[in-house]
Amino acid sequence: MLIVFSGLPGTGKTTIASALARRINAVYLRIDSIEQAIRDAGALVQEVGTSGYRIANALALSNLGLGHRVIVDCVNPVFESRDDWSKVARHAGVPLVNIEVTCSDKAQHRRRVETRTGDIPGLVPPTWQSVMAHTYEPWADAPFSIDTAQVSPTEAVAMIAKAFLPDAPQSTLPNALNKAGSRP
Repeated sequence: MLIVFSGLPGTGKTTIASALARRINAVYLRIDSIEQAIRDAGALVQEVGTSGYRIANALALSNLGLGHRVIVDCVNPVFESRDDWSKVARHAGVPLVNIEVTCSDKAQHRRRVETRTGDIPGLVPPTWQSVMAHTYEPWADAPFSIDTAQVSPTEAVAMIAKAFLPDAPQSTLPNALNKAGSRP
């Protein structure tokens, strides 16, 4: 199974995706980490562009081929990136679960963005202005939606597990969330 978390920065994707990955012992691919590693390597003269997504697509396909569940944490803002995840799932012969994480409370979303501290060395967290200016196309097919202004990370993970992962262990959820931490 390929589970792709999408949404603007500061909505809670990383908190939820990493907790779910711990809960079901899935491979966790975070685009921010991949893109920062590319920058740190100094291999590119220009902006990272789609390179991080292409690398994540290849890593996901490899791990799905080994029989692992894969969770991807990314903005996934455009049709092309979403379509690429569909192709990865089809090629691997696994189901694709698209999860869009939003925060309908703009004040809460802004506070999260403006007060968050980076957890990836070298990566500068986005500003509120850059989040609001970010390209984010509407979905052609509605994904499973989580509004973090309405549900806690614990509730979000439980909702996802109930909807898509009936075999997921139940007893590790609080521990997974404690290890994942939470973003302001």
